[in-house]
Amino acid sequence: MNYELLFKELQDRRIRIALTGANGGFSRTLLVQCRAVANIEIAALCDLDLEGTLAMLETLGIPAASVGICRDQAQVRAAAAAGKIVLVGDHALLDGVALDIVVEATGQPEVSVSIATAAISRGVHVAMVTKETDSAVGPYLNRLALEHGVVYTTVDGDQPSNLIGLVTWARLLGFDIVAAGKSSEYDYIYHAGERQIEYTEQRHAVDGLDALWELGDDVPARLAQRSAALAALPQSATPDYCELNVVCNSTGLLPARDALNYPLCRISELADIFIPREDGGILDRVGVVDVFNCLRRHDEASFGGGVFIVVRCTDETVWKLLQQKGHVVSRRRQYACIYLPYHLMGLESLMSLFSAVLHSRPSGSDKQAVHAVMLARAQRDFKAGEVLSMGGHQHHIADIAPLLVPAAEAGGKAPFYLAANKRLRTNVARGADITVEALELDGSALYDAWKQLPA
Repeated sequence: MNYELLFKELQDRRIRIALTGANGGFSRTLLVQCRAVANIEIAALCDLDLEGTLAMLETLGIPAASVGICRDQAQVRAAAAAGKIVLVGDHALLDGVALDIVVEATGQPEVSVSIATAAISRGVHVAMVTKETDSAVGPYLNRLALEHGVVYTTVDGDQPSNLIGLVTWARLLGFDIVAAGKSSEYDYIYHAGERQIEYTEQRHAVDGLDALWELGDDVPARLAQRSAALAALPQSATPDYCELNVVCNSTGLLPARDALNYPLCRISELADIFIPREDGGILDRVGVVDVFNCLRRHDEASFGGGVFIVVRCTDETVWKLLQQKGHVVSRRRQYACIYLPYHLMGLESLMSLFSAVLHSRPSGSDKQAVHAVMLARAQRDFKAGEVLSMGGHQHHIADIAPLLVPAAEAGGKAPFYLAANKRLRTNVARGADITVEALELDGSALYDAWKQLPA
């Protein structure tokens, strides 16, 4: 694909963007790339930390003199007329800025859905970085955008959009997709000479991993042994469920199992793992999404938050040839893995913005539907009145386990991020899923949107 030809309409076109959650990590990566593209005009930024955002902009070479801090619509109009970047703490003030697209990156579902709804309702495209919102009410926002003649889209540079792209590329070419998935956030890096695993830049002693390095003939058993050997380390993460929920709703694929599989495995093993059990793999059904934990030696390349698909091999000669060229093919040459071993966050997100504004085309799907639901399961007894507080880098809820189930199995149960930061109306027993009825939802914008999800 020649991207300069694909977006040749750019020429001297200026695309006016607003970025919410401007002082976050993803936002910084996007702003870095915006500096390099003359077609992008940063019209407005929104963040509660105004001074922190100003300081961040200074580190990017954007001087404070080019930014106008605005606390009412009169100040917004004055700053825009002076050609300054409008910086606001109140997202409602964005309504006074002329925009082509809002990039929503607050990471706060209740705020996020209000920002997206306001933008769409006034005819502005929305690029949704807040996956928590997308997983809970993306199909509603997608429908609302269609009704208003604008685009609601996932964003290239994050795993959901990248995986949707890989899946739809494969479907268009006629591949039979058995599984699609992603790596979890951090690699498990083995320093063999020191018998240590490095995880999130911390070293941990581990014995016996050398004997488990090869996959062996009994794949499920070997994966269980690896998991047991590294049981002291986390092997699942809340954002994975959220991201794959978005992929399900855009592609129609279903979760491999409620808790997802999370095998600790090497890239070269993927085509022998994410295949049906009858062929030696771990899948009880096909046409699914799943996650793996990338296990590698310290001198091997990272999967880097990449995405993959496993497809059926329809011609042994062809795949033998491709295997010779370094492609990942199963030992019996029945399946192959095709993968992109990276995501670049906001550095590549402009592709989605160009596609939405120039072609009225989302990077995800224009026909999102609720194919799967991310649920919240109590890991202890909860009492009425407790608040399910969301926090941390991974936006988890303490003592709540995420699950991803087909929509048909989710009746009456609350999406994980609808439950986030809500107070319980009733007791919830350990092992029970949080229901909508168990939550205090008065005044919740996310709940109002969720009630309007298409059937």
